[in-house]
Amino acid sequence: APPVERPQLGRERLVIVIRLPEAVPRSDRRARTRFPARAGSRVAALAAAVLALAGCGSQASSGSSPLPALHADRPGPVTMLTTPTVGDLTPANLQLIKSLGVDEVQIYMHWADIAPNPGSRTRPSFDAASPAAYPASGWAPYDTAIRELAALHLGMDLALVPPPPLWAQGRGAPRGRTPHPQWKPDVRWYGQWVAAVGTRYSGHYTPPGQTAPLPRVHFWSIWNEPNLGLDLAPQTTQHGALEVSPRYYRALLGSAWSALSATGHAGDRILIGELAPAGMTRGNGPGNFGMMPGLRFLRALYCVDASFAPLTGAAATERGCPATAAGSARFRADNPALFEASGFADHPYQFGLRPDQLAPGEPDYTNLAAIPALERTLDRLQQVYGSTRRFPIWSTEFGYLTTPPNPPGGVAPQVAAYYLNWSEYLTWLDPRIRSYDQYELQDPASGRFASGLETAAGAPKPALYAFRMPIYLPVTATASGHPLLVWGGARAAPLAAATTHRSQSVAIQFSPRASAPFRTLRTVSIVSRHGYFETLQRFPASGRVRLAWTPPQGATQYSRIVSITLH
Repeated sequence: APPVERPQLGRERLVIVIRLPEAVPRSDRRARTRFPARAGSRVAALAAAVLALAGCGSQASSGSSPLPALHADRPGPVTMLTTPTVGDLTPANLQLIKSLGVDEVQIYMHWADIAPNPGSRTRPSFDAASPAAYPASGWAPYDTAIRELAALHLGMDLALVPPPPLWAQGRGAPRGRTPHPQWKPDVRWYGQWVAAVGTRYSGHYTPPGQTAPLPRVHFWSIWNEPNLGLDLAPQTTQHGALEVSPRYYRALLGSAWSALSATGHAGDRILIGELAPAGMTRGNGPGNFGMMPGLRFLRALYCVDASFAPLTGAAATERGCPATAAGSARFRADNPALFEASGFADHPYQFGLRPDQLAPGEPDYTNLAAIPALERTLDRLQQVYGSTRRFPIWSTEFGYLTTPPNPPGGVAPQVAAYYLNWSEYLTWLDPRIRSYDQYELQDPASGRFASGLETAAGAPKPALYAFRMPIYLPVTATASGHPLLVWGGARAAPLAAATTHRSQSVAIQFSPRASAPFRTLRTVSIVSRHGYFETLQRFPASGRVRLAWTPPQGATQYSRIVSITLH
């Protein structure tokens, strides 16, 4: 059994070298496609920075600070877990995901995994809008996962993502040994594939040879990281000056939106965006395959300039936008997905930065600390076209890469656990953010993009305990007799309450020193439907704080340990 108590973060001065990538190496998270790997093209360094992080063992403050206000009625975000391949959803992993209290699992359904002859440049002759026209072997792992998720009463976000089959590639792709199926993908064929998916998971479709219809899918995401050239290309032309990937994504959105509506999913939750958080802002980037900063991508997607004025003339037509005032007046009606979607999805990775730290000199990024800027930008884009819509923000990929095993660029596993709890607290503070996401359950075997809760061998990382029972104290030092704010939760407590019909509570425990046992100071009832609580607590002395919760079955679970100082 895993230890109930994790080692405490040290107070030593820690120097971390981080890289903010244009194209983060994620070869391990892609589908089991039948295309050659693009190892060399996946790493393009935007910048290298050295951060001196003092006092990582303490939390937000090593000195006395005013306490934040309490938010008694805040339910908090839903918990999501994103898996890069459907093969990760083994029965054992699904049971672990359920036991961790996850609400929604995001599955990437890769177009090329379903399509016939995906590695051929010759388009096959078939009815692309019919699920029966696709190979049964492509659907099989997704059918199994969707049935098992439904049986476990786990929600699911089905993300309809690249790569496309090679026969859907557009004209003009660079020639070479590595194919680029994501180059100007055929919008019509994407829409027909989405229609096939929508029909199959309508709740009324029984596959040939089976006796019961497949479960209905109610939650969708359209494409993945359209501002990253590895998923949609080219990103820019004219030496980086002209954004072109937004026009392709705008067309893909329109095609998918129409297909889902036509197959009975108009009332479902449909997310757009799924942005990568960083990008190239210097030189001639991002070019064909780099990463475009998210807010720059959004302005071009909604056909406005840097001042949020609608584009006109050549600047508009080059970006696939209406060039006249009359055309701009029709833009909202012509692009319903941009205005009527259920929410906007972001992948707000901090890539080694503290959770509250903006990327220096990068106003167009959409990392976690920059989500307020993302919200303001989305609101202004809606207002340009007379809409008052304020999109909910869905975090659908998040985590901290750990070193080891990740190549340089990650953070130490204990630091990652601390940063994850801090990130979740910041997410909880913003009522507009509807989800807190953990990207992948286990690290990939190669060790690259190691943001999992477990190692590739299945051993728990400190992040697993931080995820299972988050704890964060915004202020960790105060005068003797004064309270400190304790935020945290037991993620699986609401499920336990629902299955046992008994209220659940979390114990706040204290130990004055490492050699002393913990004792319970008080218990806090869990009333949030997502397992969170927030309270003020007085402590008897300087020492260590943790949370404890005992599930209906199994051993008591503990959070990570936080040091506090009274003076």
